[in-house]
Amino acid sequence: MTYPTGRPDDTRADQPAVPEDEHLVREAERIAVAVGRMFPGLCEVVLHDLRRPDNAIRTIENNLSGRQVGDSATELGLRRIADPDYPSVIQNYSNQFPDGRPAKSTSIGIKNAEGRYVAALCLNLDLSTLSPLALTLANLVATDVEHQDEPLETLRDRSGRELRSAIDSFAAERSSTPRGLNRDQKRELVRRLHREGFFETRSSAQLIADQLGVSRATVYNYTK
Repeated sequence: MTYPTGRPDDTRADQPAVPEDEHLVREAERIAVAVGRMFPGLCEVVLHDLRRPDNAIRTIENNLSGRQVGDSATELGLRRIADPDYPSVIQNYSNQFPDGRPAKSTSIGIKNAEGRYVAALCLNLDLSTLSPLALTLANLVATDVEHQDEPLETLRDRSGRELRSAIDSFAAERSSTPRGLNRDQKRELVRRLHREGFFETRSSAQLIADQLGVSRATVYNYTK
């Protein structure tokens, strides 16, 4: 036997061919194990073999529900068995583990070439482990309401390079050079730089004066 490409079939003659449905379930089993091992202790991953509803659970990784391999199918599995048109993916629905822990679940039905469900891959995320983390993160990013409307400082770089860039940008927006700005424009620029905190370093006033072609005293007068 050869593949359409002419590549020889590497299945050994003494090994029986695997039926298509079983092949699909085995591939899904590999996915279940891989996904489960990526989220240890956090997400339960269950593969249901819907060909055998009475002992449907074929694989269970990160067992959070207490179920075992060989346990029966869930209600979703039975609905898929009864109705091939039942949705293939039911995503992010609210669920609960037997001990009351909240869960978020996703169920993925797997059909064969005939359109019949043969398996379902289910993911059950344990929200109880994430809720404390969410609270911790909320507390971590919270700021003191006492100063929420008062900018105490900025974290921008106040180096000479950024100051020169701000001056050049202001002038370019007015189709001019820094020294070519008129007096009102220079006053507007200096006041803007003052508001934005560029006067926090001692050398800033002199640098601005040099860029604008005015005296340092003039720069300070412009801030008033």
